[in-house]
Amino acid sequence: MPHGSMIESSKRDAQAGREDLRHILVVDDDPMVCMAIEIYLQRNSFRVTIAEGGEAGLRALEHEQFDLMIIDIFMPHMRGFESVRILRERAPATPLIAMSGYAFANLNSPAPDLLRMALELGAARCLRKPFTPLALLAAINDCLAAHRPDAEMTSSARLG
Repeated sequence: MPHGSMIESSKRDAQAGREDLRHILVVDDDPMVCMAIEIYLQRNSFRVTIAEGGEAGLRALEHEQFDLMIIDIFMPHMRGFESVRILRERAPATPLIAMSGYAFANLNSPAPDLLRMALELGAARCLRKPFTPLALLAAINDCLAAHRPDAEMTSSARLG
């Protein structure tokens, strides 16, 4: 796949009558990670758009709205921290999960500090690679639940 490309799975989803599903943007430069996340999320009833790198993620945001963004912190060309900052600026209401699989050579700068930096830049949650599918789903569900209290209150008020 060429650098900075996007793969849109929502075309398949729309054909299957799934256009009302929560839409997630996944930004990562590793095609295997993207494929694994995409398959798992689709099996759990999410629409997924894959962006291979920060620039592709920004282009995706120009064309679509997302319910959640999942972004790798360490990518070539546009660094993940820069991507987190810019994506938060462009979509401030969309929750963002930062992920990192960076191997640290210096034990004096542990991974949680970098993940903490992502939180300070606006990430709602952080995941350290490799993470389990259940950890990913739990982080997604936590973020989505935390960012839709008004919708839940409105629907429960109608039911009651």
